[in-house]
Amino acid sequence: MLMLGIINSNPFLRSIIMTTANEKILTALRTAMEAEMTGHHFYKNAAATTEDVQGKATFERLAEEELLHFNYLKKQYGSILDTGDFNFSIPLAAGPNAEVSGPIFSSQLKARIKQSHFEVSALSVGMQLELNAVNFYRQCAEESDNPEVKAFFNHLVKWEQGHYDGFAQELESLKEDYWQANNFVPM
Repeated sequence: MLMLGIINSNPFLRSIIMTTANEKILTALRTAMEAEMTGHHFYKNAAATTEDVQGKATFERLAEEELLHFNYLKKQYGSILDTGDFNFSIPLAAGPNAEVSGPIFSSQLKARIKQSHFEVSALSVGMQLELNAVNFYRQCAEESDNPEVKAFFNHLVKWEQGHYDGFAQELESLKEDYWQANNFVPM
């Protein structure tokens, strides 16, 4: 208690401690922004590459959501640089649907599943990107002592978990047909 009083009464000590804590958060936000931009570009490329109309629309929406996430994180990053703290009055960004609901690809994809290597690969890569984000945000939440920062990162976990769950569900529904059509038997 005495130490806390000394730190709070000394602007120099307070700034050193706040700078160290903020630098850790800023590093986490830079990593998060990089991941969101990677996801944005991946989904844009997936939308441009897939021949499935429904898949194209889904990947375009996901690319937009990742960009919204990036911009939200960038605003928080700027707030910490400017004020030394998060600005929790900035609404959390969310696209039209924070979760991937329903099938990602049209029913016609199953009819041509043997030639759908790109789409199946895109699901697998997308799942890995989202899982990496979930794990990173979860770790940031666990490492924070600040309840507001912990809640912030836990909300980011929910953002990405919705995407991951949608990909996992879609991949599960296509996997057996894809393996069978391509004479692939997993070991």
